[in-house]
Amino acid sequence: MPSIDVVIPVYNAPALTRRCIESVVRCLSPSIRHIYIQDDASGAETREMLDNLPYGDLRIYHAPKNQGFGASVNEAISRSDASYVLVLNSDTVITEDILPRLYEALVADPKLALVIPSGNDYARDNLDRYVRKPGGYIRTHRLRGHAFLMRRGIFLEIGGFDAAFGRGYYEDTDLGRRLNLRGWQLGVHPDVHIQHKGGGSFGRGQSYMQLVRHNRNLYLSRYPNASLNVLLLSGNCPLTHFPSSLLDALDYVFREGGYIHWLTPEPARLLLCLQMRSYAMGLEAIIRLMLRSWREEKRISEIWMLPDVPRLLRALIQSWARVRGIKVLSWDWAPAAQSCTASITST
Repeated sequence: MPSIDVVIPVYNAPALTRRCIESVVRCLSPSIRHIYIQDDASGAETREMLDNLPYGDLRIYHAPKNQGFGASVNEAISRSDASYVLVLNSDTVITEDILPRLYEALVADPKLALVIPSGNDYARDNLDRYVRKPGGYIRTHRLRGHAFLMRRGIFLEIGGFDAAFGRGYYEDTDLGRRLNLRGWQLGVHPDVHIQHKGGGSFGRGQSYMQLVRHNRNLYLSRYPNASLNVLLLSGNCPLTHFPSSLLDALDYVFREGGYIHWLTPEPARLLLCLQMRSYAMGLEAIIRLMLRSWREEKRISEIWMLPDVPRLLRALIQSWARVRGIKVLSWDWAPAAQSCTASITST
């Protein structure tokens, strides 16, 4: 493998941080050169713990003031000259050498900018249902920045994380959106696993909620179409029967940062990327999707219906859409191929 460095931004949480570093040393030492620890003005206990770690491949820097996650990662990566960097939150734990498989995915697809290990952050996703790309990864259009292996040159070329997001949250989503807009792919490797505690540095209190709310608003102000949530209803028309026009329409939603929520009689066996969800067509699922209004970016914004949707359900959804002012698009069957065409009518 080529040169790979590890970057770990640190802010307090000394026990979690030490556990993370020790797991990296234990599992990744054969595959890496250096571990860059960017201490973001932590307290005395964390500083002392870091300075007394007995590992020779550590490169520790104590920042004089708190800069936040993004700026800390940017500064640490600027010190590295490796071809690739593995960025890890300090509340992650490595249990095996994850780098060979992650690197193989990057080699297999030259348009793949970065690849994310799966694990407990993806526990609710049935990853077996998603299309695999060269190198075994699954496409995603939303970067979760707790762990990823990235081409260092691309990170520098795009300007790294945007410091406008301050202490953190949504700076990783913003970076992923900028990569997508430049034609780069993002991936999750379902065969590579790590553990991620979440909230190790900032917790989940009121200050966390305020920070998330502020940065979410900043992100959506830049990418308003990221709040696209399309409810797609079909009968037994599988993904493999979708025409290129419909696939292009789906891909547009994904590239804008939105989601497709697909209701079928049974959960679909094949999905395109992690922003495509599939649910069995039952009353509970329909009601749950209809009630997605507590946060603006989660509300259903459009409804697409294929011709094999049951008539009663079609009437119910159209009535609800009229009340809520939601646009409804109906896709017709192609007479010869018996697959869906690009003929769209608005209800």
